[in-house]
Amino acid sequence: MNFWETITGSDLTREWKAFEARAEALPADYRAAWEQIKAHLFPYSGFTGRNLMPILDGALGLLEETAADGQSIHEVLGDDIKGFCAALAGGEGARTYRDRWREQLNRNVARKLGRLGG
Repeated sequence: MNFWETITGSDLTREWKAFEARAEALPADYRAAWEQIKAHLFPYSGFTGRNLMPILDGALGLLEETAADGQSIHEVLGDDIKGFCAALAGGEGARTYRDRWREQLNRNVARKLGRLGG
């Protein structure tokens, strides 16, 4: 990956298209689970989403392997896809983008109030 690809995000676009092409080869119930996995993992994304690419690659690989083995999606993920995604992202306490923004806002407000009160 070169500097230009990093700045423009073209490497992410190329990788994302490859993920979607791989997902198209999955059975319908696995494709539906893939859509849910993506939706539940996005809140754990950084600004660019670059931090999720290895996680998404691993999740898609799991779906591909289990589909090839003939397992049902329920056997693989169970009923709690949201919990599965939270575990992939680093556990139930993993910080989301909202948490990071909230902390930044609180720091900024505290700093402003400290200046006004001091």
